[in-house]
Amino acid sequence: MWWNTLKPSHHRLWADDVTQLLEARVDGDYVQLKNVRNFEWRSETDYTPRWESRTYDLARLRSADLLLSYWMGPHIAHALVSFGFDDGEQVVFSLEIRKERHESFSAVGGFFRQFEQILVAADEGDIVRTRSNARGEQVYLYRLQMSQVKVRALFLEYVDVANELRRSPRFYNTLTSNCTTIVFELARLISPALPVDYRLMLSGYFAEYVYDLHGLVPDYSYAELQALGYINERALASDTSAANFSTSIRQGVPGVPANEVYP
Repeated sequence: MWWNTLKPSHHRLWADDVTQLLEARVDGDYVQLKNVRNFEWRSETDYTPRWESRTYDLARLRSADLLLSYWMGPHIAHALVSFGFDDGEQVVFSLEIRKERHESFSAVGGFFRQFEQILVAADEGDIVRTRSNARGEQVYLYRLQMSQVKVRALFLEYVDVANELRRSPRFYNTLTSNCTTIVFELARLISPALPVDYRLMLSGYFAEYVYDLHGLVPDYSYAELQALGYINERALASDTSAANFSTSIRQGVPGVPANEVYP
């Protein structure tokens, strides 16, 4: 009876980095995203907040990259998907816990309706940089092998999730509704035959799961893709120049064309 009294809410005193809900509107090929996060992070606690409205042309959507960020050993990682456009724009989607100002993440608490969930859309210089540079997490980037039709479909599934969460708050669940399971669930809407696998729970191995499904660049071993996709050194080297962050972290990553241009 107590469990059933716990209800998710949008009305709490949220931490600064999750205070705004993403709002999306689709008009043909154009998607307008309101509340795209683009904070300037100097450290984990020192930052300048910025929330922006941006418009993306799906006709120019060209790529999707999987990022895994490790903060507590090899078994658990946070999964993000970054979408690239041929004009150099990048936007990252990340399902996260929506912390209140007094809260910090707890995997155990995530089982027991302690946190709501939020879908964040953010600039790479915000959401990737804060993990690699400000927090010192170990971050890996992989180019996904998907047709343009499926990349577009995956982007629009994230848009649908954002608007559904805006309408109806939901609890985050460490096991069944987290950053990895949402990627799997959205991908399964596009390819229903995707198998359930233990690596959906041990999220640190999620890229290996995608590799086994032929979703990463061929002609490389998984170990090679992982080594070449490690971005931290490149991210730290670009720390004083936000403009080339997206270019720097992709240097040498298999599947990324040498002529890709980023702002």
